[in-house]
Amino acid sequence: MHVPSATPTASHPCPTPGDVIERPTGALAIDAARARCGLPRVAHIPETSLFRNLETSAQRYPAKTAIHFQGSAVSYSRLLGEVEAMAGYLQRECNVVPGDRVIVFSQNCPQFIAAYFAILRADAVFVPVNAMLLRDELEHIVNDSGAVAAFVASELLDRIAPLVGTTPLRKLVVHAYGDALGPEGVKGVEDEGLPAPDWLRTQMADVRLPDAAIAWNAALAQACVPEPHRAGPDDLSMLPYTSGTTGKPKACMHTHRTVMTSCVGSSLWRRTNPSSVYLAVAPLFHLLGLQNNVNSAIFWGGTIVLMPRWDREAAATLIERHRVTFWAALPAMLVDFFAQPGIEHRDLSSLSIVTGGGAATPQHVNDILKSRYGLDYVEGYGLTESANFLCANPLYKPKKGCLGLPTFGVDLRIIDPDSLRPVAPGEAGEIVVHAAQIMLGYWNHPRANAESFIAIDGKRFFRTGDIASMDEEGYVFMRDRLKRMINASGFKVWPAEVEAALHEHPSILEACVIAAPDTRRGETVKAVVTLRRGSTEDSASLLAWCREHMATYKAPRIVQIVSALPKNATGKIAWRELQEQEALAGSAAPQKTAATH
Repeated sequence: MHVPSATPTASHPCPTPGDVIERPTGALAIDAARARCGLPRVAHIPETSLFRNLETSAQRYPAKTAIHFQGSAVSYSRLLGEVEAMAGYLQRECNVVPGDRVIVFSQNCPQFIAAYFAILRADAVFVPVNAMLLRDELEHIVNDSGAVAAFVASELLDRIAPLVGTTPLRKLVVHAYGDALGPEGVKGVEDEGLPAPDWLRTQMADVRLPDAAIAWNAALAQACVPEPHRAGPDDLSMLPYTSGTTGKPKACMHTHRTVMTSCVGSSLWRRTNPSSVYLAVAPLFHLLGLQNNVNSAIFWGGTIVLMPRWDREAAATLIERHRVTFWAALPAMLVDFFAQPGIEHRDLSSLSIVTGGGAATPQHVNDILKSRYGLDYVEGYGLTESANFLCANPLYKPKKGCLGLPTFGVDLRIIDPDSLRPVAPGEAGEIVVHAAQIMLGYWNHPRANAESFIAIDGKRFFRTGDIASMDEEGYVFMRDRLKRMINASGFKVWPAEVEAALHEHPSILEACVIAAPDTRRGETVKAVVTLRRGSTEDSASLLAWCREHMATYKAPRIVQIVSALPKNATGKIAWRELQEQEALAGSAAPQKTAATH
């Protein structure tokens, strides 16, 4: 295992002793802004493992519902019992020892949550895997992490089973979503007013298992007793993989402390509590879903209303029925949710916090939340490398299109990415952060660690690759990814800024801005958009609007209207996919969409 060093590299030198980078002048403003919003200066983080959060909540609220899933309810005492038995199975039947890596490969379901905590209870390391990955991608993660066991959803079994014996993987525990339904089965789902597709009806009795696999319930039935829990705050807890912009995915080394710092800080900042009810629809294999909807909920002893997949009608039904109070939703999800017919007649009055980030939020979504429900869309900012929480808007003073304030203990600075010197307030630069929730480093990637960490004022800072600016009150505003910048005739164009402007157009539903090859400018700005139902706009009229509302160098020169934009597993617009398609199209044929020069 390679732990990163703060030592500067030749390609990324640190300032010399005579060039001390001082803490930004906005630091005092940040403290003052937090105080005005009633936020404490310091968050006190438990010096325990993540598993202890479940153990504590189960002791406090044994009969309380921890998870609602498709008409069934799992109490805290039952959840803890399953976790204990499955941890014992890992140790005694799978020979998992402290520090071993164990995969979870599944969509959202109660077994996912139990498997996650069972891995932690066994003093092992959780490796979440995107349920859309295919065999070659899986093989990389299994080999890179050295995972020895995996929890697998039945419909994904064929993808991972061939890796047993040819990789470090030696044992599979397989679950079916249908086995997590209540005693009434599919009827309970339908009584809840939810759809019951075929994949939800599958039970393990219908699944043929390979020799190295065992059914979830069969493993539980062995009632294995685990060894005493020994993991502490500085032991490795998880290896979530990042997609990155180049090369194969890299795993972020997170300890119990880094993850706990993020989830507890987020919970305190957003003022959730034991009575909070969380709508959990973001995939749990991504830290957005795991941190906001599982770790934070379990820390308080709250209730998780778990959705296996996004369905806007089902989301409205669940918010009404279970009086959901907290919803972490990406902008694209909210766009779809509020576009459904009759949504204005649904009772969403229980919602007290709607939060998210990751993309520009269309103004009409903000308007709907404010005018109908008196809510602000409270944006935040985090990375897999930071366990998903670095900045957030205060609940009572959010700013539109803003990442918010640096949160508890976060030393965030904006620097010139080349000189590494601080930029003036309001100017764009790269976000670098020093914080307790930052990962130890990338697993088995010493070169990436050397490139990603720098030393400033004797402290280790992570280079995010995100371009942002900070106002005089300390609020941070995203410009774009450093590697996503468009260079049009020498002018720097940040796609996120152009996307935010496009969302002001009354006919544009969603927008993604990418670079298109241009013989004169090198690169030019291209917008790929979807339109609202009934819109009569065409590419030419949209281009004319852009020229009227944006600086010439920023305004898109090409507009492509599509029926839908590609999304990744967490619901974010997959801009890389569009960029790659554009690169291939540009090398194969001339651009055929409407353009202006």
